[in-house]
Amino acid sequence: MSRKNRRRGSKQAVRTVDGYSNPQARLGTNTDNLQSGGTYIANYTTRNRNLLEMAYRSSFLVGAAVDAIADDMTRKGISIVSRMKPGERGQLDNLWDEAAIWDELNNGLKWSRLYGGAIVVVMIDGQDMSTQLNIDTIGLDQFKGLLSIDRWSLTPSYNDLVTDYGPDFGKPKYYKVGSSAQGIPPWKIHYSRVIRMEGDTLPTRQAQIENGWGMSVVERIFERIEAFDTATAGVTQLIHKAHLRTYGIEGYRNALAKGGELEMAVNKHLDEIRRLQTIEGMTVMDIKDKFETHTYTFAGISDVLCRFAEQVSGATGIPLVRLFGQSPGGFSTGDTDLENYYSRINTLQERRMRRRVRWLLDISHRSLFGTPLPEDFTFTFNKLWEISDTDRSTLANNVATAVATLTDRGILPVHSAMTDIRNLSELTGIGGSITDEDIDNEKKQWQENESETSPPPPIGNQLPQKPFADSKSDRGNRRWNLRWLTGQR
Repeated sequence: MSRKNRRRGSKQAVRTVDGYSNPQARLGTNTDNLQSGGTYIANYTTRNRNLLEMAYRSSFLVGAAVDAIADDMTRKGISIVSRMKPGERGQLDNLWDEAAIWDELNNGLKWSRLYGGAIVVVMIDGQDMSTQLNIDTIGLDQFKGLLSIDRWSLTPSYNDLVTDYGPDFGKPKYYKVGSSAQGIPPWKIHYSRVIRMEGDTLPTRQAQIENGWGMSVVERIFERIEAFDTATAGVTQLIHKAHLRTYGIEGYRNALAKGGELEMAVNKHLDEIRRLQTIEGMTVMDIKDKFETHTYTFAGISDVLCRFAEQVSGATGIPLVRLFGQSPGGFSTGDTDLENYYSRINTLQERRMRRRVRWLLDISHRSLFGTPLPEDFTFTFNKLWEISDTDRSTLANNVATAVATLTDRGILPVHSAMTDIRNLSELTGIGGSITDEDIDNEKKQWQENESETSPPPPIGNQLPQKPFADSKSDRGNRRWNLRWLTGQR
């Protein structure tokens, strides 16, 4: 660079390399060392259906990795928050129990996690599977349940895709059931009649390799599970060698070489030693023979197995206490791990199941009562966390105290308090027997009392005088005054 350019402060492009590198010591990026020889390659385990099925049947870790999350996502069901007509909530629950809705959703989640994809077919009696589902045409008692089918039993219409904008845009319009699906008719199923489930989401180009499906959850954890099984099998072999005994016989090799009576005599002597070598027995041998025992120590092996187990737990995203069914060691109770895990399950439920469950509830409601769900209908997934009886009792007492205080002060109407208590009955254990009819009756009574105790409009900002002296009128007057003071006129 010239002096003139330096004085003007000009800059030249300088080649930079990200990452630390020391070629002389063969350390860092782009140097000839052991680490630089490593790379990542695709194993495409998802496409090896036979391997996945054999691993699922023979490895408890593969089975737990596939089943645990699917089971937990469907284990506790839902709680309907919206108000329904008396008896409708129970009929809806009975339909889902009789039709095994949660069981088939569970199967669909499992096969999508194992194979990378599956569908759950909605079975509507009397309708053609190949036609688009018009939910308004569902009549009474037409909804007969669900049927889960894995991706390998289907032939999607890859050349006929969904062009309507929405969640199914770009997905196959039809799914043809193959001959390998024993017992299932060779349906050509329209996409509007299925719930499509995929495994781990893949980038676009990788998804094309899997014919539009996702990736099996086993693919990412397969090497970690193999490492754990190898370590476990190695320890099993060591157990057989934990106590070795050696017996030295002078001229033993020559006796084997000569054979005959000499070899038979040596073998007879060894059999006699094994027979006499009991807890209270002894070893009888020639004075020139040599007998020794060798023991093997297993110190440190348990730590190695624990590290492999932790890697498997991290790969599957399932805590040790849930995956292996064992209590954690040290000062950890495992509660924090389970709480984080259940939070993840709730996230998966909201992202992958809420829209589908509401759609199934709408179909169920139309099949039972001939009407769609109310516009304000909503539900919540029940919590997986199990609280102790002591904590449940404390929570119930706190809720009852708070609700009673708000009701006594006239801030919360009784019918609203009853609704809140019933919504929390899953956690508190109280209020589950409150019916919609009970709430409606209390609401009518509250409205009648309100109309009787409402004072005349005030003049200016002056609070009205108390018009009545009875206790019901006092409560109504206090509630009216509270609304006036807070601007809720």
